[in-house]
Amino acid sequence: MSGRRYDYGRTAMIGIGTPQANPTVEAELRIILPPGCALAVNRLTSSSDDPMQRLRDYLEGLEASLDQYDTLRPDAYGFGCTGSSYLIDANAEVRIVERIEERLGYPVVTATAAIRWQLAQLGAKRIALASPYPPALSEAARAYWTGAGFDLVEVRRIDTGSGDTRSIYTLGSEDARPAAEALGRLEIDAVLLSGTGMPSLALIADAADSGPALLSSNLCLANRLSDLVGLPAPTGWRSRLAEALAPIKGAPAR
Repeated sequence: MSGRRYDYGRTAMIGIGTPQANPTVEAELRIILPPGCALAVNRLTSSSDDPMQRLRDYLEGLEASLDQYDTLRPDAYGFGCTGSSYLIDANAEVRIVERIEERLGYPVVTATAAIRWQLAQLGAKRIALASPYPPALSEAARAYWTGAGFDLVEVRRIDTGSGDTRSIYTLGSEDARPAAEALGRLEIDAVLLSGTGMPSLALIADAADSGPALLSSNLCLANRLSDLVGLPAPTGWRSRLAEALAPIKGAPAR
């Protein structure tokens, strides 16, 4: 961590990049990370109408996106988009990250790199994937995790009813529950709920202590960012989640 101190974010200043229409990354990381961490969020943008090209643009244009921070230098930065890594050559991603770290002077971690780190921490080799993606991106995800050396036992799609990846943002945790529970009965080490746009903390909070670990892109990203700034894995987020999901007194029923 840097020697700077802020009134807000005295524990750490964490940078987060989130796809332009994604409402989930920032919300879940604010719940997971301890209150002493401040989030500085920038939007990953693309003008492409092609969902796959948009995802590529987010990562290929990351260095330019970080210029939004001007002189701000976070203690660590998390790229909050899993699908981009499934479509970019892995070596090209490494070069992008290394170039940014050398120029800006702070660590940068992608969501997929955070997931790989978390799986390594758990010693997990046999995994299953719950995928809220259209078929082509689901297949790219399969190729990515297989190419990364994992035994990917099953990929189970969560249908959003659209080929546009932005339709993920309409999902709730309950939409992923059938897939997560089915995959959790397999002889595997971990179930990955892929995609930073799909809410998942309620599912993880409900998961049994026995059986395969249930992980999400956002939880792994928060854990890795905590590690990079010298903090232990976040605890206490379940109570913050309960508070965030509690009904608002006096609010009209929806």
